[in-house]
Amino acid sequence: MIVLIGYMGSGKSTVGKVLAKQLQKDFIDFDKYIEAKENQNIPEIFKQKGEVYFRKKEAQYLGELLEDNSKAVVSLGGGTPCFGNNMQTIIETSPNVYYLKLSVDTLIDRLKPEKSYRPLIKDIADKDLSEFIRKHLFERNFYYLQAHHIINVTQQTPEEIAGEIIEKLS
Repeated sequence: MIVLIGYMGSGKSTVGKVLAKQLQKDFIDFDKYIEAKENQNIPEIFKQKGEVYFRKKEAQYLGELLEDNSKAVVSLGGGTPCFGNNMQTIIETSPNVYYLKLSVDTLIDRLKPEKSYRPLIKDIADKDLSEFIRKHLFERNFYYLQAHHIINVTQQTPEEIAGEIIEKLS
């Protein structure tokens, strides 16, 4: 199994699809997996049931997913590694965990037009987005940096990133 982690907007799903196609593996977007299990999209889950409920279900579904999909490329949600024992479970399940690291400025450029689809930033003013992302990344880096491989993806295309991951596969 190949697991992609990183902040929202870092390209995990885009790279995951390219990588899965090149390796002829299944691709699983964990957010879509959760939405299918809950029969509800993630913004609705956050709004109706709250983040605590979401994070509990996320941990449950992560265990199921990692157990059942050993041959897949999996793109996790940005917060998935940062709650409970999720990161420990991830790194123990696969030797191929990749942190897609992106500069804050590039994250801002990518996330501004997508705010309405992102529950954690939808209500943050554009002028405050940089500070929020910097603070959030600071908190999450403890988890992200536990990945087996860290790839700076700021200047690379999805195809180049997939190629770099293929070169490093254990």
